[in-house]
Amino acid sequence: MSSDEICPECNQEYKCYWCEPCNSKHFQNEFNNRTSGNDKIDKFIQDNQLNADRNWKVIEWIPYYQFKDFKQIGKGGFGTIHYARWIDGSIYERNIENQQWKRYRNREVALKKFDNFVNFNDVLNEMEIHLKIYINNASIRFYGITQDPETHSYMMVLQYAKDGNLREYLKNNFNNINWEQKLNNLYDISNRLMEVHELDIVHQDFHPGNILSINFENLYSIRISDFGLSKLIGVNSNNPEKKNIFGVLPYIAPEVLSGDEEYTKAADVYSFGMIAYEIVTGFPPYPDIPHDKDLAMKICNGLRPKITFHTPKLITRMIMRCWDARVTHRPTFKELRNELMKYSSESDYRYKDSEIGIQIENSEKLSKNLGLKNSATTTPLNYQTHPQAIYTSRLLDFSKLPKPKNEENFERELEELTESMSNLCPSNSDLFI
Repeated sequence: MSSDEICPECNQEYKCYWCEPCNSKHFQNEFNNRTSGNDKIDKFIQDNQLNADRNWKVIEWIPYYQFKDFKQIGKGGFGTIHYARWIDGSIYERNIENQQWKRYRNREVALKKFDNFVNFNDVLNEMEIHLKIYINNASIRFYGITQDPETHSYMMVLQYAKDGNLREYLKNNFNNINWEQKLNNLYDISNRLMEVHELDIVHQDFHPGNILSINFENLYSIRISDFGLSKLIGVNSNNPEKKNIFGVLPYIAPEVLSGDEEYTKAADVYSFGMIAYEIVTGFPPYPDIPHDKDLAMKICNGLRPKITFHTPKLITRMIMRCWDARVTHRPTFKELRNELMKYSSESDYRYKDSEIGIQIENSEKLSKNLGLKNSATTTPLNYQTHPQAIYTSRLLDFSKLPKPKNEENFERELEELTESMSNLCPSNSDLFI
């Protein structure tokens, strides 16, 4: 059956079983039936419903009694995440005969419950940004909004990501992840952030806890979450409250820590460099030391995690470029996406003669000679984390940090890597600009 159909109500052609003009009228007629009791939230939902041109773009006000089987599955800096089942489930089309919405019943969802101290306008800002990014396919699905009747806390109703977040996934599965999956995951993440940045949005709290997936083994399955700190570039830039530094210390760019620069797209790229390091090695950055002002000072003075020596040099160079203290030397996510797209396709064994394929093969041989399982699985699952190594977002109040710089040998090592890679891959020199 063609995706182009004739609406039985208005006899006009529509696509994907969704007639926007008719369904907009149906939603409008029901505005008084389901209300949050909050004018701003009602307007936010109603504006969405009047303009949704596909069923998957619709958000709703969902009564709290619609959820069952609650269990807490996560906690962040601004609230908690709960698993639940949505009894009625999400809308997929209109039943013309009985004038009711057809729904996917008993749907698994995640409920993001905001702490009571979180400002309502910040909650609404996160919802608006999440919806904007979701409609552009970079974040997990946003089904709607509900409210806990006891605490009166608002909750976002989101797609349930079965594989959870990247940090927990790596902790539990790292020894089963090969280089092809690593490169596919890195490509997928860079592609999602490229889409976010193309909307002129910076994430500001980018770390593995905010990277979700239904199945990390599948390409194009990764989604970005938690836009509580995100902002549209140029919006609220003069608000002094926005100058507070929130986040997970190891993933925050040094120029942000020091107050040397406002949070920019390049700061998200720095965070990606740390995430790439974690995907490659299995270790979160700085797990064995306190995440305190002393670490912040060392980061501003050029401290970076040590990349394992058997890591393919193309990947080592990419990571180092991302966490360069010289902000203008960092790549964009479009450049990262293009580079990783090439690597992820060529890492397959069909491309053994490619440079990345050769480097992976040599890395695996070296690891085998050292008695390691393979080059992608060298991290013990039971590594110890310092009790003051904190990997959830929090307010960081560090004053008088030094101006960011690279360590003494960093720029020379990066230059040597670039030169050696350019000599190996002269036809791909555009990757090293």
